Parts: sequence; C-alpha cells; structure tokens
Amino acid sequence: MGVGKSTVGQLLAERLGLGYRDTDDDIVAEQGRAIAEIFVDEGEPAFRAIEKRAVATALAEHEGVLALGGGAVLDVDTRALLTGQRVVYLSMDVEEAVKRTGLNAARPLLAVNPRKQWRELMEARRHLYEEVASAVVATDGRTPEEVTQAALDALELKQA
Repeated sequence: MGVGKSTVGQLLAERLGLGYRDTDDDIVAEQGRAIAEIFVDEGEPAFRAIEKRAVATALAEHEGVLALGGGAVLDVDTRALLTGQRVVYLSMDVEEAVKRTGLNAARPLLAVNPRKQWRELMEARRHLYEEVASAVVATDGRTPEEVTQAALDALELKQA
C-alpha cells in the first residue's frame, strides 16, 4: 500500500513501450464501487475471490505491465500464475509507508492501529512477495523515476 505500484507501473510501461493495466482498477470498474466499499459490504474473503478472478483475467489478456494489489499474492493459485513471469516486488519500510499514505482509514486493512497492522501485514506477506519476485526494488527515499530505473536494471530490460 502506497509503495508506488501504479506510478512506477505506468512509468515502466511508458519506458518499455508497453500497455499498463492495474487489477485494482479492473475490480473497481467491474464492481462499480471502491475496493474499500467491497471490503465493508462483503468482507475480505469476497474481495479476495473477486481479486483472484481479476488477476487471472488480466494475466491471460494483458501483455504489458500489470500492477497487482498488495494482497493478490495471498492466493496460492495466483502465485502459481505468476511463476515464470517477470515480477517486481516494490518494498518499503513502515516509516516510508507513513510518509506516503499517512496509513489512514481509507485503507480497509489498516483501519485500527495502522502502524501495527501494516507491520503485521508485511510480516505475513513479505515471504510471498519474495517467492514470486524476479526482482526486489526498495522504494524508500527514491523518486518514482529512480524506482523505475532500478526495476529496469534489476530485470535487465531495455527501454523502448
């Protein structure tokens, strides 16, 4: 959350001359409501099922840069679909997360005690991010352009 996946994803797509797609945007468009509303109205398990379908569809349809929501890797089938793909895990520490997002209540998984919950989410997810990642790029203290270049370098990709 707040790591810059959308901004960096768009910059990567531009530099590589590819299309950009974000599964969170796909979900909002399909459902006609914000992700936070889905969490509140239907709960996290229902959202994760929607997210799983959105990721599978996007991976099947899209050839360019694809940004996934932070919880997408929780699903074992999604992780299997990511096997063999070029995946960049954009990492940051909690202090950077506070600066970027304020860890506010608009993030449904961080509504109560956001710093503690952010740390717990990262402890639960970090190994999954690392499992699917072709490259890990730290975003702390870096501009989106610097992160984009680091991702290109890590994946040894050439710009278009």
